[in-house]
Amino acid sequence: MSTKDERIRNLQSTALFHALSTGEISELLKQFKEINFPAGTLVFEACTSGDKVYVIEEGAVRVSRVTTFGEETTLDTLRAGEIVGELSSLDGQSRSARATCIEDSILLSLEKFEFESLLISNHKVAFNLLGELSARIRKADDNIVERLEEQRRAIEVRFDKLHRLMEASKIINSTLDLDELLELILNSATQSIQADRGTLYLVDYIKKELWSKVHQGTDMVEIRLPIGKGLAGYVAETGETILIPDTYADPRFNPEIDKRTGYRTRNMLCMPMKNKDRKIIGVFQLLNKNHGSFDTEDVSFIDALSAHASVAIDNAHMAQEMVANERLSAVGKMASVIIHDIKNPMGTLRVYAQVMKKKSGNEEANKLADEMIHQVDRFVNMTQEILDFTRGVSASNFQEIEFFDVMTAVLDFIEKDLEKNNIALRKFPQFRGIVNFDQDKMVRVFYNIASNARDAMPQGGSLTVTTIEEDGFVRIDFTDTGTGMPEEVKKRIFEPFMTYGKKHGTGLGMSIVKKVIDDHHGKIEINSVMGKGTTITIFLPVKKP
Repeated sequence: MSTKDERIRNLQSTALFHALSTGEISELLKQFKEINFPAGTLVFEACTSGDKVYVIEEGAVRVSRVTTFGEETTLDTLRAGEIVGELSSLDGQSRSARATCIEDSILLSLEKFEFESLLISNHKVAFNLLGELSARIRKADDNIVERLEEQRRAIEVRFDKLHRLMEASKIINSTLDLDELLELILNSATQSIQADRGTLYLVDYIKKELWSKVHQGTDMVEIRLPIGKGLAGYVAETGETILIPDTYADPRFNPEIDKRTGYRTRNMLCMPMKNKDRKIIGVFQLLNKNHGSFDTEDVSFIDALSAHASVAIDNAHMAQEMVANERLSAVGKMASVIIHDIKNPMGTLRVYAQVMKKKSGNEEANKLADEMIHQVDRFVNMTQEILDFTRGVSASNFQEIEFFDVMTAVLDFIEKDLEKNNIALRKFPQFRGIVNFDQDKMVRVFYNIASNARDAMPQGGSLTVTTIEEDGFVRIDFTDTGTGMPEEVKKRIFEPFMTYGKKHGTGLGMSIVKKVIDDHHGKIEINSVMGKGTTITIFLPVKKP
């Protein structure tokens, strides 16, 4: 606590009691009452009666007002030597603001009538008070102008954000091509928040992977990584947003990619892309903001962009499905017409072949007639199968059959076709056992795979077919020495209308193959290397003895 002499010297140095003599201040101190206020204490509330005036001897007092929105706004912060609560004493109205000690403070209080008497009797104090009020008014004016300027800047930032979001929305809704759309979304994200580069991953919940397409030279290459692996995988798994201002100071960052590419990652924003249901459908990974580091404003913008991007992606998926369905419908109509038109002539050919077989008496002619009947049935069934596929019909004639006999007959027929194209068939049918399957459909699966292998070897080569038993399945491997297929084709090979390396065909062959294998509760795998060849492996359940 200050002594009387220290208190007098302190008050003489304040604006309110400037130019007063030691004796005058000593007399004033007799009227003041000293009060101690701990930090956080409310000195007075707004809209209360102004019965006292306070002079701050030590500490600090915040003068504030609560807005109609419930927010407390600081009007001024007063410190030692300044007066608090004087306006109510001057105009006789209730207090217009609240006063709260923000530090442990000592205040000198003076009753209202004593303060009025002081101003009337001491013109120096009255003049000093006018100067103090004038300074506060100027300070208040500056505060108001500063806050208006801050609000103006904040409004301009929000308007700019809204404008960028609208422009980005226009761009990403300009296409229904998914590959093009993903590139537009990424470009909009990087340009809008001034990132140097980035990657947009989509979530594949079936395979539990993230996938994206990136440029490698002039080609677009698909990359995949498991959900949960790396920063992008972690974000996809948890939905957490990661802001890294200094990547090399953060243990979560793996610098190995920088070492391989020569690119220096300074800072990073990695955050989920969510649809309207707040489900994570992708991950943004954005690198190196042009000026400074990514901040919460960037996070807010990308989150808003995600809502528009997810709708555009949904629309692209729906458009692809509609196109595929329309094409399937068109193929179905075509197949229906073909079946109607060829039913009679194919039936006639079949009858003629049967008649030729009965009348010829020649063993070679009988074999040719049987082959004609077989090929007519195969053609009709194949056309019917396309029709069934386009209509979503799935009907199978399962029978328990000795697999070795069926496979041997298939390979004998395939061999004749391959020989015409300078392709050697290497046969290793080792499995002997009973398999419950639809013979006609499965034979067409084998023909289809062999036909694709033939097309992949236009200059000749070899096709190796092996059958063995493995973990309760018969495993059938078709390995060719053809051109192989790129990763993108391999991942889409079972999609309808997906073709690669040939001008003929409907593009439904491998889709039908996959459907038949699924109907048999089997599985199919593809392993292919560009320039070296392809292996297609089929697994079919073996009947247990």
